[in-house]
Amino acid sequence: MSEAVAVETQESRWTRGKVGTLCLIMSEASFFSIFIVAHLFYTGKSLNGPYPAEVLEWPWLATACLLSSSASVVFAVKFLEKGSVPLFTAFLFITALLGSIFLGFTAVEWYGLIFDQGLTIGTNLFGTTFYSLVGFHAAHVTIGVLIMTLMLVLSLGGHVRAEHSERVDMFSWYWHFVDIVWILVFTVVYAIPLWPLF
Repeated sequence: MSEAVAVETQESRWTRGKVGTLCLIMSEASFFSIFIVAHLFYTGKSLNGPYPAEVLEWPWLATACLLSSSASVVFAVKFLEKGSVPLFTAFLFITALLGSIFLGFTAVEWYGLIFDQGLTIGTNLFGTTFYSLVGFHAAHVTIGVLIMTLMLVLSLGGHVRAEHSERVDMFSWYWHFVDIVWILVFTVVYAIPLWPLF
C-alpha cells in the first residue's frame, strides 16, 4: 500500500464529524463524572430523610427499554448503509419509542418521589444529587429522542439516503454513550443503596 493510499484511508476513517462527535462525548463524559463523583461523595450524608432505600425502586423496565434501544439503533444504521430506508425508519422509530418509554418511566418515578415521598431537589443532599444526576441523564435522552424525531421526519419526507449513514452512525455513538452512562447511573444511584434489600 502506497503512502498516499494509507493517508487517504486514515483520513476517511477519522472524518471531522467523527472527531467532533468523540470530542462531544468526551466533554459530556467529564460532566457526568462530576455528577457521579458528587453523588457518591454525598451518599449517606443527608441529615434528614427520605433516604434512597426508603423511596427508590429498581427501574428494571426502564433500564431494559433503554439498553434495548442500543440494539435497535445498530440495526437502523446497518439498514441505512445497505440502502434500505424503510427498515432504517422502522428501527429508528423503535429506538425513539424505547427512549420515550424510558423518559415516561422517569417522569412517573419523579412524580411519585416528589408528590408521594416528598423528595425534591431541595429536601436533602440525596435529593440534590439524585435529581441533578438523573435529570442530567434524562436531558441527554430527551435530546437524543428529539434528534431521532427530526431524522424520522426527514426520512419520511424522502430526504434520508444511504450516503447519510455515516451521520446517523455518529448519532448512534452518542446514543450508545447515553446508554453506557445509564449503566453507571443505575449502579451508583440504585444498585449501591438498594442492593442490601434485593
